[in-house]
Amino acid sequence: MYQIVQGKTRGLPDVAAFLDILNELERAPAPEARQIFDPAAELVVARAPGRLDVMGGIADYSGSLVMEAPIREATFVALQRDLSRHLRIVSLSQDEAQALAFEMELADFERAGEPIEYEKARTRFQQDQAQHWAAYVAGVFLTLMRERGVRFERGARVLICSDVPQGKGVSSSAALEVAVMQAVAAAFDIGIEPREMALLCQKVENLVAGAPCGVMDQMTAVCGQAGHLLSLLCQPAELRGAISIPEEIAFWGLDSGVRHAVTGADYGSVRVGAFMGYRIIADLAGFKVGEGASGAPAQIDDPRWGGYLANVTPSEFEQGYAAHLPERIEGAEFLSRYKGMTDAVTRVVPERSYAVRVPTAHPIYESHRVRLFAELLQGEISEERIELAGELMYQSHASYSACGLGSAATDRIVELVREAGPSHGLYGAKITGGGSGGTVAILSRRDAAESVRKIAGRYAQEAGYPPYIFAGSSPGSAEFGYLRLTRSGADPFEISS
Repeated sequence: MYQIVQGKTRGLPDVAAFLDILNELERAPAPEARQIFDPAAELVVARAPGRLDVMGGIADYSGSLVMEAPIREATFVALQRDLSRHLRIVSLSQDEAQALAFEMELADFERAGEPIEYEKARTRFQQDQAQHWAAYVAGVFLTLMRERGVRFERGARVLICSDVPQGKGVSSSAALEVAVMQAVAAAFDIGIEPREMALLCQKVENLVAGAPCGVMDQMTAVCGQAGHLLSLLCQPAELRGAISIPEEIAFWGLDSGVRHAVTGADYGSVRVGAFMGYRIIADLAGFKVGEGASGAPAQIDDPRWGGYLANVTPSEFEQGYAAHLPERIEGAEFLSRYKGMTDAVTRVVPERSYAVRVPTAHPIYESHRVRLFAELLQGEISEERIELAGELMYQSHASYSACGLGSAATDRIVELVREAGPSHGLYGAKITGGGSGGTVAILSRRDAAESVRKIAGRYAQEAGYPPYIFAGSSPGSAEFGYLRLTRSGADPFEISS
């Protein structure tokens, strides 16, 4: 039996469940997991939760304030150092009967003693979609090599077990990256502050996995607190503290059953459209634009909004800029007129057509909505305040749909919540994260659990899909820390190759 020699379980039931899995690995149904660890050597265990995007969503990449809740479901990583420079990764399915396995040499991330470029690693993982999941894990090692100058003289054996559902819009990818990064940092004695850890994990997702997400997911997985909403100003990642969820209300997540993917074309094109809009606004405002590689803008000298579209106020936008933005523009025409944009994660495809005005408006109005939402949740809670907060969520949902990031399934869940209304303790709902399916966040009275279950039941009857209900929260990886486990007679970190 493994014993905890450092760290605490913090009374979390999923921690005890994961320790049981580790103690039963030799009899695991999945053969890939049985021999992954040397039972005589030390393990490091890290944990990171998924997140429920309450307000802010896709406005994070434009510098908005966002309000995020770490959910109860989490990803666990157990890591053991290896004398060789070999990396072996096994990811268990939720029923533990099946597993994904991936192996590589850390030397493959090097050329002439230096870390390879992100693009080369991204291409490698994209060539085999069956192995693409490993980019979120192995990418942690490359990112630390490139950004922190870490030289990994030893490899690692990594076991992953997660109950954060994939494709539900609750950021299973960020939970995975953060748990791996936390475990690697602890096992290899790499000091990383929480904010930096989140930013490094965002690089893993953006530059190795190739998903153009903002930073709110990783910041919540690292810095979230149980029973609180993380208040984060994404400029680029300024923590504004944690807002305690008032005892009168509760937040829920209802899975639509429609798979969400941040790598999807809709999310990417909406993001490109927003950055196109900022580039055009900068030209209208007379800002100086500095050229980068291939003549594309590398930066904009923006004395008014600090380089963030979300800092443009709704009144400024309506009075000075909205009418001058095209509804749509061809990529080739935009590049001919403006050379490029300042987003380092996405690019303009000349052959594509992009919506501009609506994707540009979304973060401007959303940032304003989020600030009002945060104010309503602080201080004495009244029926009027809860109704106003719920209306802001409905407005956010409508704006997602206007951007093309809605779905019939999530729209129906929102409609069901609106139909039930305050008389049943339900006040607001919105699609979460990158949109285009996934989970709907719901604002209710604390005692409205039965009303939420009835909404789930009605949706199941109509859609033929019983939705998963997200309820409760748990601490982020920084608050949880990590565990060191040994068995009797173990020598820390010394295992055979």
